[in-house]
Amino acid sequence: MEKLTALFRLGIKYLHRYRRRYGFLMAALVFGFAVVTFITSLKDGMYDSVYYSAQSHYAGDIVAVGHDSATNKINHLGVKEISAVLEAAEEAGVNPVKTVFRTIFGERGVVYFNGNAVMQKYVVGCDWDEEAHLFSMMDFSAPPEQPFEDDSIVLSEPVAHKLGAVIGDSVILEVETRRRQKNTGVFIVRGIVRDSSIFGYYKVYVSRVTLNRLLVFRDDDCSTVGFFLDNPAAAGQKRIAFHKILSEKMETGPLVYDRDEMSLETAKPWRGIRVFLYTMPVFLSEISELLGAMNIVTYFLYGMMLLIIFVSAAVTYRLILHERAKEMGVMRAIGFYGGDLRLVLWTEVVAMGLMSLLAGFFLAWFLSWAVSSVSFSWFPSFEIFMKKGKLSALYLPKTILTNVMLIFLALTAAVFFPSFRASRKHLPALLSGEPL
Repeated sequence: MEKLTALFRLGIKYLHRYRRRYGFLMAALVFGFAVVTFITSLKDGMYDSVYYSAQSHYAGDIVAVGHDSATNKINHLGVKEISAVLEAAEEAGVNPVKTVFRTIFGERGVVYFNGNAVMQKYVVGCDWDEEAHLFSMMDFSAPPEQPFEDDSIVLSEPVAHKLGAVIGDSVILEVETRRRQKNTGVFIVRGIVRDSSIFGYYKVYVSRVTLNRLLVFRDDDCSTVGFFLDNPAAAGQKRIAFHKILSEKMETGPLVYDRDEMSLETAKPWRGIRVFLYTMPVFLSEISELLGAMNIVTYFLYGMMLLIIFVSAAVTYRLILHERAKEMGVMRAIGFYGGDLRLVLWTEVVAMGLMSLLAGFFLAWFLSWAVSSVSFSWFPSFEIFMKKGKLSALYLPKTILTNVMLIFLALTAAVFFPSFRASRKHLPALLSGEPL
């Protein structure tokens, strides 16, 4: 142990002595690791923001949606169907940490105020108390008036601006009932959310009971039942088991995996209520394709950075070993074995690599901070990739560990064989400075 400690200390001393020789290689490692970490963490952060936006919008990691042929294209689940969905979820072991019920009226809702009218893409009826955790994470333009009640409405900031409405104003919401009749209700603006993304721009929230009455549903009816999981990554497997049990209790649609399949299946004729089970990747399939394109860019950068690191390490290290040939010969002459020499050389490289990766991580963090201060308002619909108006990076341990392993793999491939060959070279050749 004492010998290993002494060799380790010797390696650190040599690294300090030859720090200028290692400078170029360290710079390549710092820059390469920073770029790779910056790109991957930014991609993970963007997907996390999209997933959070979709999870909040659709209210769950697994969502049961009722398609009713008799309700004017309004998604609908009656008490009987809701009971079947909940029973199937329990039998399938979904084990949600939160279950959310929503009534959704889409695309034909209109909000009126002071002679202005704005059509809404989503009118969401929710249970205020049950969804308090979602509203607590929203970015309100001003502190909302709480508690929300049956006559409360929450607008998006762009819609409120178009209407000229502020908190405390009374607005009129117009929807169509299940029998295609117009129906209106008067609501008080209790909150205004900063959300100009494709999910939240034309969206309002009202009480589920109130919206049910406007649509001529029963008070306990809903459109969707959303299940929030403690591990969203398990949603795909749990959906399969959930679907198998639910299909034995009521009519269900087949499992679909992207929006094209979803549109195709929901366009088919049926009678009564048919339930589809969706996960977020289904809703986000088109966005996932965009992020998939980013993956290609990421892999390309991976390859380029690893190639730069490998070439830099290979060239620089061969020069360093050539300059130190006589020194290594002297070490061999005074009693160092080949294994001892290799341990000293590898200690230098590992220590240099660790310091470079640490510096690269801080550089990546700085780049992420700089990007988060840049406005992307000029980029249409880019808000979906942002949190509270900022582009944020997500440093996942698995991703960072993968980056570290790949960098060290390239570094090892570049220095292992030259150092092994140098430590095994004949002593006279080392002392004479013969090329390695």
